[in-house]
Amino acid sequence: MAKLVDVNDERGEKMSPTLPEGMKNLMIDIDGTVCEDVPNEEPWRMESAELYEGVVEIINGWYGEGHIITFFTSRLSEHSEVTEAWLDKHGFQYHGVLYNKPRGGNYHWIDNHTVRATRFEGKFTNFVKKTVEVEVFEE
Repeated sequence: MAKLVDVNDERGEKMSPTLPEGMKNLMIDIDGTVCEDVPNEEPWRMESAELYEGVVEIINGWYGEGHIITFFTSRLSEHSEVTEAWLDKHGFQYHGVLYNKPRGGNYHWIDNHTVRATRFEGKFTNFVKKTVEVEVFEE
């Protein structure tokens, strides 16, 4: 895993460290993103959820490049055993899983660090750069 870089503010005070230039913290959803969408109300389906084609290779490629891979899911912590067994069975390389993401979508992440969002639309591929309109705070 990449070593974090120390950062100081304009007064010289220490701030939260950041990843080195070019490294990413990839937060990847599970249901409907790397496999079929299984709702929490049907946890018996999680063990046999259908894997989407090509996702393991793409995600493991990012892992191999040194990026941080964290699955961020609306699955509940009580689903951790079946979830991590499923990820391991399919050969995913990852650093962690965060559970209990709010359900319902329409996420708007507010943070003091750079946040980029990529909406999954049915197929995992490598990233390309595009210019798009985004909402920001007034200056």
